[in-house]
Amino acid sequence: MAPELRHLRYLLAVAEHGNFTRAAEELHISQPTLSQQIRQLERAVGVPLLDRSGRAVRLTDAGAAYLPHARRALQDLAAAERAVHDVTNLSRGTLRLAVTPTFTAYLVGPLTALLQARHPGITLSLRELPQERIEPALLADELDLGIAFHGAHLPGLAAADLFTESLSLVVGDPHPLAGRTAPLPLDELGAARLTLLTGDFATRVHIDAHLARHAVRPDVAVEATSINALTEIVRHSPLATVLPDALTRNRPDLHTVPLDPALPARTVTLLHRENGYRTAAARAFTDLAHEWSHAQHPTHEHQLKG
Repeated sequence: MAPELRHLRYLLAVAEHGNFTRAAEELHISQPTLSQQIRQLERAVGVPLLDRSGRAVRLTDAGAAYLPHARRALQDLAAAERAVHDVTNLSRGTLRLAVTPTFTAYLVGPLTALLQARHPGITLSLRELPQERIEPALLADELDLGIAFHGAHLPGLAAADLFTESLSLVVGDPHPLAGRTAPLPLDELGAARLTLLTGDFATRVHIDAHLARHAVRPDVAVEATSINALTEIVRHSPLATVLPDALTRNRPDLHTVPLDPALPARTVTLLHRENGYRTAAARAFTDLAHEWSHAQHPTHEHQLKG
């Protein structure tokens, strides 16, 4: 008997949970049925794939060698199904998109609105992930597109620049610097109490690197894992933060104070697998992203091309 696709799914579930009971619950089948199906797979390949002797079920050496191929086969099948159901007139379709957290606050809304206005039949699956998780997910075909920052990307990924993002000091009405238009010398920033993203965010790493280069030690009073938390904190307190300038547009309750020297601008890019199948939905979103970027940042696009 040749292995069937259900056998591969069952093996992946047991390997992930290390337990037949939890795997059976996830698969919505009985544990005896799952055990029987795994034994059928092992008879088909001719070797034990799971070690059942310990408290946790583990892959044998043969199972560890077999599992990546099983996972790839299922991913290829899913890609084939998407290709079959992909409708070039975009009356229906799906798009799996991931963005780094900063973009959730100002980029996701406009792009989603534009996508729904043009192609209401497309279902968008949106994930907010750090860039170091977006890139492997693209290579594993778990995503169609990712929006992140330009840099040294993993082999096998292609990047298309969208626009450049600049950052400034941001304060609310209670802050003494509210309304200031003159650049704030960076060495004076050390005297300001700040609320910033935590150190696992790319934006925080970017800020810390700039301050370290200029020997500025910030006084960070509050760390947060949400852009919305930062904006609410500065709206209601005398703390300041550092955020993309785009976040303060049309926000009279937030005030941008330029820094001198300014933080280096970052290039926002759209990532996809270099040789992967690109659905009509992914191609349409790519066009919309470039269209929106050109409308919002015409000078930036000119700089990118130049």
